[in-house]
Amino acid sequence: MLAIAELLGMSLWFSGSAVVPALTKEWNLSEAAASWLTLSVQLGFVAGTLLSALVNLPDIISPRHLFALTAIAGAIVNGAFGLFAHDAWTGILLRFLTGMFLAGVYPPAMKILATWFRHGRGLALGILVGALTLGKATPYLVNGIGSHWRHNVVFVSLLAIVGGLLVLFSISDGPFALPAARFDWKQAGRVFRNRGVRLANFGYFGHMWELYAMWTWIPFMIRASLSLHRSNPALAEVASFLVIGCGAMGCVIAGLIADRIGRTIVTSWAMVISGSCCLIIGLLFGSNPIALLIVAAIWGASVVADSAQFSACVTELGDPQYIGTALTIQTCLGFLLTTISIELIPRVVNLIGWRYAFMILAPGPLFGVISMLRLRRLPEATKIAQGRK
Repeated sequence: MLAIAELLGMSLWFSGSAVVPALTKEWNLSEAAASWLTLSVQLGFVAGTLLSALVNLPDIISPRHLFALTAIAGAIVNGAFGLFAHDAWTGILLRFLTGMFLAGVYPPAMKILATWFRHGRGLALGILVGALTLGKATPYLVNGIGSHWRHNVVFVSLLAIVGGLLVLFSISDGPFALPAARFDWKQAGRVFRNRGVRLANFGYFGHMWELYAMWTWIPFMIRASLSLHRSNPALAEVASFLVIGCGAMGCVIAGLIADRIGRTIVTSWAMVISGSCCLIIGLLFGSNPIALLIVAAIWGASVVADSAQFSACVTELGDPQYIGTALTIQTCLGFLLTTISIELIPRVVNLIGWRYAFMILAPGPLFGVISMLRLRRLPEATKIAQGRK
């Protein structure tokens, strides 16, 4: 039920990016304005998670209530974008606020789930992040089969309201929930004094350098490549949904394996595969569409497969009383990093084209692999997945 609510709530994320082609025509968007419609959500999420972490919000109030309130608030703001925005700057402001409210959806959901699972936490979080992945892919499917872009955005906003209500009325805290913590502003900084948590975060940062730049720009690459073959534009939207949506399957499979053989191994292999896709996907631009989409699907499955396992490591290595704060600061800094890689891709495309643009993402997974293998060698790594580090 929580995974379904997460899917519905996080469908807000790319509801602006998915309609950029329509907005470009209707609002005569510049390339910079189109980019800011995506970046504004990332920046809003960073602002929201930073504020939430500094005041320990997911630890001092009920994460269920936080999820419900922010999912509904985000839906209202995003609905206003669909109904009332008529220029780029109004749209950018409303999308920033949408991202800010989504900071109360993702990290609290991970904390809620951690209160239900000690064993099998990797699979549980994998299912949750898989649902999140499908949620973020959903606007592309809606855009592919829907009608006017405003109707599509409002429809997605209604989905998020349903997600918030599901958490409010259908989900309770699990048997491993702890009493509400006391406010301690120092907790956000203490996250990095724990070397196990620090290395897990470093692995996460390498993963995030690649993930959102891929999610943001692979639909644009697919549209551009398929247009060379004069394919139906709706096909590119559905293909984008499927490529990003493949990550849901990757998350579940990686979670199942990680609980059995170890999180550091699974995250490392996932980043090796996704990093390899960074290097070769561009070489298929403009070539056989089936070959391009197969590699894109492999990339889509592997690029997010490891995401839940970084968070699982933090829940197992961090202070149990302030897990919500630790998860929130992890996502805050990770999403801050994504704003750089998201901004870089179109600049590189303008310089050298889609053929080599995604190669600049490869250093991220390389750094992540090195960090997770270092974590594997630490004594405290025995706390991960009941000793299956």
